[in-house]
Amino acid sequence: MIRFPPALSSGSPAPLGAHWDGMGVNFAVFSANAQQVDVCIFDPRDRREIRRYRLPEYTNEIWHGYLPDAEPGLLYGYRAFGPYDPANGHRFNPHKLLLDPYARGLSGPLSWSDTQFGYRLHSPRADLSFDRRDSAPAMPRCVVVHDAYEWEDDTLPRVPWEQTVIMEAHVRGLTMQREMDHARPGTFQALCAPPMVAHLKRLGITTIELLPIQCYLPERHLLERGLTNYWGYNTLAFFVPHAGYLASGSPHELRAAIRRLHKAGIEVVMDVVYNHTCEGSELGPTLCYRGLDNATYYRLVPGNERHLINDTGCGNTLNLSHPRVLQMVLDSLRYWAENYHIDGFRFDLATVLAREPYGFDQGSGFLDAVIQDPVLSTRKLIAEPWDPGPGGYQFGNFPPGFAEWNDRFRDTTRRFWRGDGLQHGDMAARIAGSGDLLDRRGRRPWSSINILTTHDGFTLADLVSYATRHNDANGEDGQDGAPENYSANWGVEGASTDPVILKLRGRIRRAMMATLMFSHGTPMLLAGDAFGQTQHGNNNAYCQDNATTWLDWGLAATAAGRSMTGFVARLVALRGRHSSLRAARYMHGRHRPMPDLPDISWFCPDGSLIGAAQWGDAGFHFLGVRRACTDEDGTVDMTYTVLNAHAEDVAATLPAPLGKWALQLDTTRPEQPEMTLEHGARDIIVPAHGLLLFAAVAGGEDA
Repeated sequence: MIRFPPALSSGSPAPLGAHWDGMGVNFAVFSANAQQVDVCIFDPRDRREIRRYRLPEYTNEIWHGYLPDAEPGLLYGYRAFGPYDPANGHRFNPHKLLLDPYARGLSGPLSWSDTQFGYRLHSPRADLSFDRRDSAPAMPRCVVVHDAYEWEDDTLPRVPWEQTVIMEAHVRGLTMQREMDHARPGTFQALCAPPMVAHLKRLGITTIELLPIQCYLPERHLLERGLTNYWGYNTLAFFVPHAGYLASGSPHELRAAIRRLHKAGIEVVMDVVYNHTCEGSELGPTLCYRGLDNATYYRLVPGNERHLINDTGCGNTLNLSHPRVLQMVLDSLRYWAENYHIDGFRFDLATVLAREPYGFDQGSGFLDAVIQDPVLSTRKLIAEPWDPGPGGYQFGNFPPGFAEWNDRFRDTTRRFWRGDGLQHGDMAARIAGSGDLLDRRGRRPWSSINILTTHDGFTLADLVSYATRHNDANGEDGQDGAPENYSANWGVEGASTDPVILKLRGRIRRAMMATLMFSHGTPMLLAGDAFGQTQHGNNNAYCQDNATTWLDWGLAATAAGRSMTGFVARLVALRGRHSSLRAARYMHGRHRPMPDLPDISWFCPDGSLIGAAQWGDAGFHFLGVRRACTDEDGTVDMTYTVLNAHAEDVAATLPAPLGKWALQLDTTRPEQPEMTLEHGARDIIVPAHGLLLFAAVAGGEDA
């Protein structure tokens, strides 16, 4: 039983947050502009406030105090006093209970209420008005957490980048409709259940990239329309796992899931959202950062500080140019890396994180801090290299150490296989790892995260079934989501039973998936694409927490689903077998693994090198690429990949040096086994909408 003293002792300004030291709890919270900060203590039984203390000390803009005899499980929140002066960026309102930015646990979900707004909703003065109602009844409480967990012999798999194959997945969507013993669907328990691990291993997945698992908040307007923020890009608490993915409420479920995935050799990468928070624009609620120090935590419009800069498209932009805000983000990243053994991070709208007041900067404080950090620099770091702000597209401009989502690969692959003109030149550059955009400062091909489909857009099955988006269920008059997807329906919009259309769609899907797996860079596939998952043409299903987004595992059990799953597994295995398909260094045709054998060459159907005339021919929809590299044992791995996006078969000639070639894959005949050609055989037929992979066979005279 805690004995409440009349006042807190001074405590320490570090570490930030509420930390138990075995004898009590130290509270420390940053605010540069508050005039007073109180910590409120709550009864765990009925949620009522039982004590309120003024944090007695203010050191280097950190308010702090120490409560003796307090223990883990203590419920608390903050109230900050200061000017309510929106015109100058200040929005202090002590009537609003505030979450600790460093809270590592919350007592429950947030229930939306008008009281959570610092101003009076519906007032003609809008956010210039002031609301005096207490928001505590509608707010969760922060929980003092003790993070002890027995990791035993857990070690990070540390899969080399050039061997990495990523699957992007949503915890709930991946597992909601998969039956598993002793695991609750939609939670971390199900994520690491044996059937799920077996599926990942069968496909050859080395790394699973999870959509946001930090505590996030669905927007009020979505809930009022019967929808929700399903994807989770709306962070409330940067140190807290999302409660909806915890079957029992214990964060140890996430630790156990990561531990089991690690045991299977699978890495876990988190999609993290540090570019904005769920508090939205200046008309949003006061839940945490806004009430503690709006003028510091957020970027404000210069000369009009009532308004927030909205480079994110989500109403606000975190101010990572301030050292304490930057520290919070770095502390959060290290917390997940060290306390949850996370293997890497995918940074949503990463351009925002690298913005200084004057714009994007490769040498921004955030990028410099992460790259030199002794913990974070050892993890996989992936940037989404764009944001909606001015000059927001920055693909290729992130520094060494970061990989980047490659939308150029996505769009070019889709357009090439759709049959668009003048795509083969760009397709060649994407197959070669996008060195034209990334090969600088010692970066490697793995820096390109080659994406074909992601959570944001069509699934692979929809990409060949819909020419336009079908987003009416989102309630935005079908105008949300990208209008141009470089997709085609190949004869009829949506589902079809026509065997001719289904056969053609299957060809295109397999050809695009093979292009993804046989290109230099790091391949990332979307969960469900391996067996034909559909969202029925919805290319922006961010608000659909239902069968639209939940993976239909019944599809995986069909003959078509089993065939496609086996095909994808075969692609991944071939990629692993041939180092020339996953080169550790960029190939430009200047290095020669063997005399008269450049590391990469591009060929016409007749076996001659592609020249300027072919590169500039809008009707040329063919690519032949021979790649060769020397393995560690001194042998040369050589492959020849042929892509035919024409609607007709193409007669082609294999290039020299010839030797013996083995046909290892034909995407138009996925069940065909490997076949070694007769020595000297050169003439082949490349099927329409097909990709062929050949490999040099040891013992060939010239190979």
